[in-house]
Amino acid sequence: MPRTPSSNARKVVGLGFLPDEARHGFLIDIPHGGHGGDLIRITEHRGSDLDHLADRPFAPTSPADPALRVIIDRTRWTALAPAFWDEANRRLRANGLPTSKLTKAPSAPIPVHPSLGKELCILCWAVEEASPDDIPNALRNWEALAPEERWWLYTMTVATTGQAMQKGIGWRKALRAAIADNPFIKGEGLSPKARRELLGHSQLSLSL
Repeated sequence: MPRTPSSNARKVVGLGFLPDEARHGFLIDIPHGGHGGDLIRITEHRGSDLDHLADRPFAPTSPADPALRVIIDRTRWTALAPAFWDEANRRLRANGLPTSKLTKAPSAPIPVHPSLGKELCILCWAVEEASPDDIPNALRNWEALAPEERWWLYTMTVATTGQAMQKGIGWRKALRAAIADNPFIKGEGLSPKARRELLGHSQLSLSL
């Protein structure tokens, strides 16, 4: 007898995005090609703008679009994306959701769970104008933050300087100083693993 799908099954697309439940989400638009100057765009979506988010085609986004949070070149994206994807997949597994493989040239924009999208924006904002040589240091500092700390930083930043082109001012400038420019000193504070264990693993329980 064929198995009946569980009534508790949850549809998941992209990186943890739940289209049937979400009231909020992000979209990563990665252009085809491999040039270091290619621009990756991250947009934030709410309400009716979420309709068919998982089926959106690639489309040009105006730098002045209020939904546009991040514009970052492929060189920086390539340096930060694997570490972010590993962290995101660890959290998805811990919450019983399917993981997602990072691809260099996806066939469509990638929908992202709102919690993870906020954390990705924080990382991108920290390095968008930093030297690529500073990205490993930024990743260590970002990983040392608890998810709740990243969400708080996102809330504070997006309230004043959350548009893609508002680089180098206010909270965006502060994020670079705190995450990319601030040296990581091994042995100070809790390790990322210890912080995760202390906080537990149910880190995607924000309101969707």
